[in-house]
Amino acid sequence: MNEKINSLCSKVQFLSGAWLKLIAILSMLIDHVNKALIYPNLVSNDGILTTVSNIFDIIGRIAFPLFCFLLVEGFFKTRCRKKYLLNLLIFGVISEVPFDMFTTASFFNMNWNNVMFTLAFVLITIWIIDILKKRMQKLPKTLWYFASFIIVIIMCIAAMYLSLDYEHHAILIGYFFYLFHDVPLLAIPFGYASMYTQPWALLGFGLTLTYNGKRGKQNKMLNYWFYPAHLLILGILRLCLGI
Repeated sequence: MNEKINSLCSKVQFLSGAWLKLIAILSMLIDHVNKALIYPNLVSNDGILTTVSNIFDIIGRIAFPLFCFLLVEGFFKTRCRKKYLLNLLIFGVISEVPFDMFTTASFFNMNWNNVMFTLAFVLITIWIIDILKKRMQKLPKTLWYFASFIIVIIMCIAAMYLSLDYEHHAILIGYFFYLFHDVPLLAIPFGYASMYTQPWALLGFGLTLTYNGKRGKQNKMLNYWFYPAHLLILGILRLCLGI
């Protein structure tokens, strides 16, 4: 069954991780421009600005499923998971003030924390589950599934308590991408159900099927620095424009 599913998926696998990352970054940028600069200027439900905002909303939903997918891919393929986690945490700290400027036009807000911390939390979740999987190999697999489910519940509650961007939705999406890593087609309905309040996110989940398994040419530091840099620019614009 898995072989048939994978054979079907292989027919549409033409994008490298680099291309998927670029699509996710552009989607995120469009979404953030919409939230920072267009949303505050919407005064009615008609007009070209509302139409542009609605289109940007659709495009913006592509980003997060792709970022989660690429995070799980990175988990399996990175040479140093500790360094991967450390980079996410460092850039989470770097991004927090720009994120607060972008979201609330203030320099510090504890009620909403940026997505780098979210991705770090997802990475920790699947890492713990993966360690348990190796240590519970000799036990019935149902016990590992049960243990992993308990861990996911705990991490979902923690993500909500810490006010992480995407909260428990991110933990669930990352878990399903991990669980169905070898059969990505099965990860989509479960991941999408975890993000059902944003129906256009299905576009992002669908694009994961185009991944050809290759990393592609990437500048890792540019990928990391783009997040705080664009948030800082949008945050400064919000403050300067008073919106």
